[in-house]
Amino acid sequence: MRILVVEDDLKVASFIEKGFQQEGHAVDVVHDGESGAYQAISQDYDMVVLDLMLPKLSGFDALSHIRSRKRRLPVIMLSARGELDDRIMGLDKGADDYMTKPFAFTELSARVRSVLRRGGSDSTKLVIADLELDTATRIVTRAGDRIELRAKEYALLELMMRNVHRPLTRNMIIEHVWDIHFDSATNVIDVHINSLRNKIDRNFSPPLIHTIRGVGYQLTDKGE
Repeated sequence: MRILVVEDDLKVASFIEKGFQQEGHAVDVVHDGESGAYQAISQDYDMVVLDLMLPKLSGFDALSHIRSRKRRLPVIMLSARGELDDRIMGLDKGADDYMTKPFAFTELSARVRSVLRRGGSDSTKLVIADLELDTATRIVTRAGDRIELRAKEYALLELMMRNVHRPLTRNMIIEHVWDIHFDSATNVIDVHINSLRNKIDRNFSPPLIHTIRGVGYQLTDKGE
């Protein structure tokens, strides 16, 4: 998942960034509302975490700009101001959720999962054949056997399971699993795909991870 964090407090921004990175997500951070609105509109994100009190453009105004172009992009607002009027205004302007600082990262992460579920199935489980991924517990099993994944492996598998039977290009994978500073000339994606194959497909049938020549990779149980 690719997440944009718009937060001018450097310590808070770093706290959120590190938390999401430890979960395997790609995270981009900007520190003012103007840059945040532009980035959210011009780039492809799965989630925006948007502070209310920002330089150049307030969180409310940034949210209005985002909603004018991307009505479905999930946005969670953050604020040190917990007044009811602020929460109501944030939700009325199109925020999917509103959190008051200070907060535990585990709660923010849970709110992100909750907001994402509202846009699709209420279930936390992604399933293809005998492979199952639970986005709430981050537990992955195949044929009932638990499979231990590193953070980026998990993020890559979740992306593929949310796009079952759909070919994913290297650029799509980069955008959603790594951040904007990723060096696309490296073989990191191939290394992670091979590692996933060893854990997901080795000793199981049918193979689920397929290479689409000239395109990228695909998770499917329909064969090549």
